[in-house]
Amino acid sequence: MRTDRTCLWIILALAVGYGTYLLTPVLTPFVMGALLAYLGDPVADRMEARGMPRTVAVSVVFAFLFALLALVLLLLVPLIQRQLMVLAQKLPGYIEWIQAHLLPELFEALGIDGSTLDLGAIGQSLSGHWGQAGGLLKVILAYAGQSGGLLLTWIADLVLIPVVTFYLLRDWDVVMARIRDLLPRRLEPVVSSLAAESDQVLGAFLRGQLMVMIAQGTIYSIGLWLVGLDFALLIGMLAGLISFVPYLGAIVGILVASVAAFLQFQDLFHVLPVLLVFGVGQTIEGMLLTPLLVGDRIGLHPVAVIFAILVGGHLFGFFGVLVALPVAAVIMVLLRHTHDEYLRSAFYSVAAVPPDEQPPS
Repeated sequence: MRTDRTCLWIILALAVGYGTYLLTPVLTPFVMGALLAYLGDPVADRMEARGMPRTVAVSVVFAFLFALLALVLLLLVPLIQRQLMVLAQKLPGYIEWIQAHLLPELFEALGIDGSTLDLGAIGQSLSGHWGQAGGLLKVILAYAGQSGGLLLTWIADLVLIPVVTFYLLRDWDVVMARIRDLLPRRLEPVVSSLAAESDQVLGAFLRGQLMVMIAQGTIYSIGLWLVGLDFALLIGMLAGLISFVPYLGAIVGILVASVAAFLQFQDLFHVLPVLLVFGVGQTIEGMLLTPLLVGDRIGLHPVAVIFAILVGGHLFGFFGVLVALPVAAVIMVLLRHTHDEYLRSAFYSVAAVPPDEQPPS
């Protein structure tokens, strides 16, 4: 009987996984809406606890979320596109300087013949292709315009996301209560406990780490701008975006910003302020931002985060990236629970070991 039940659960899990794979394009806006509702629900709950009607609280949180997203898109996207255009214009000059000054000294030091290497053609080609495309927005629209169905899908998703977010945010507590009521009474305490622990881990990561990423991106961008780096916003936001993995954002940011500073100012002295900016940013993050916004409740190892995102993206595309961290948080909690149960079981107990095989006391 137990074997039949296990096989049934395995078949059910495989069926759900395959169905999810088939429905990936349809599920993406619903998952995005659910994530936004999950982020906004605690704020709506606090406002409701202070006497505000649920619908009014949800409307305020909903308006704030999408006003913030619109502000980010309206402010950041044009600035980043402008910096990409400047990079495309200056790239041939940087490559020409590298080939005329840096590479000859490097080849001479290494004893390599680099006379056949022509980096100028590569730079001109890259610059020409980007200039032909006309910028980031034009590339995206041109890609979407190649297929009328793809463009309609994007429009439908953009319309669905706020609708799904509003209704899920309004009925979040009701949906969670009904899911809890469907659980068998024998399993409900354990499942509720695991769900609460998963919520704590995932909430700390998504809400806290998201604020840390934004704060670090802002600190890096402002610091690099004060240093005088041309691509301060582009590099700062890149470093902040990947700072969900400890030290990875700082390492990538230091490498990219140091190369950019060296090419822009053509000396190593200007790399020192870049190192200072990231040193200050890491100090603020370690001493203030992470303890204040995240705390020690995450429990998601950086390698597990990277692995989950890569696997999710490979299997399910953008939908997989969206659900990777929630699934990783739940799996981590289940593994922790299984480990604790194993430590309490007879399999781990010394009493379960035959007397002649027990270690000496």
